[in-house]
Amino acid sequence: MATSTNTAPVLLTGGTGRTGRRVADRLRAQGRQVRIASRTGTVAAPVPFDWHDDAGWDAALAGTSAVYVCYSPDLALPGADTVIDAFTARAVRHGVERIVLLSGRGEDGAKACEDIALAASAATTVVRCSWFQENFSEHFLLGGVLDGRIAVPADQVREPFVSLEDVADVATLALTGDAHAGEVLELTGPEALTFTEVARLLSGATDRPVEHVALTPADFVAELTAAGVHPEEADGLAWLFQEVLDGRNTATTDTVERVLGRPATPFDAFARRAAAAGAWTRDA
Repeated sequence: MATSTNTAPVLLTGGTGRTGRRVADRLRAQGRQVRIASRTGTVAAPVPFDWHDDAGWDAALAGTSAVYVCYSPDLALPGADTVIDAFTARAVRHGVERIVLLSGRGEDGAKACEDIALAASAATTVVRCSWFQENFSEHFLLGGVLDGRIAVPADQVREPFVSLEDVADVATLALTGDAHAGEVLELTGPEALTFTEVARLLSGATDRPVEHVALTPADFVAELTAAGVHPEEADGLAWLFQEVLDGRNTATTDTVERVLGRPATPFDAFARRAAAAGAWTRDA
């Protein structure tokens, strides 16, 4: 496997997000330079970058060896393919050696973006996954776990929730080596679980009752917005539940183990690790 010794920085779009910050930590631990881009430009993400304004793209890409493409709000939404087409072409013109695209599993729009990125460069790797385990500890389902009530527009469909730690390990490997260039790496956890089963595992990890309640999409959006989630984001999450939580993503893959040489993280191991780290400990 060829591994780059290039000291040029790796550009991380979405570099302060849940996957991006984990990838950044891993790259820094390897002694790699990291360039983190954000819409506003902050101390943590000093390079101004906006997916819908290409004025800052050249400055972000200049001199980089690889780029992690984490598109926001979602690759499945209309217009994402046009943006990914323009951005990956720009990256190739800047001589970027590797492109790693974070993609969604079972989403037609995301598949179109994958095809564009793979056609743009032979050194593109697609990291395809769906629902993260950490949605329950860091994102929109955190409040539900704290309240003991995971209320979502899904009944007994099964989903092989994947660990963000596994995703970040795979993405980092793809950004720093050539072994998986041109591949689509579809990542899942080792078992497909219903939300009812997830609630039971969370009950065990937190040592307090957690139940699953199936909502209508409208009630789900109403509850999220009442909890402070932006209406547009709430609508997008409801759409994703209806779009991909229909059984199409139930099958598991062995990709994490094949790529990393170790098993994918089981949900129970994630839950117990997160509980021990205080993820579901309410502030006093």
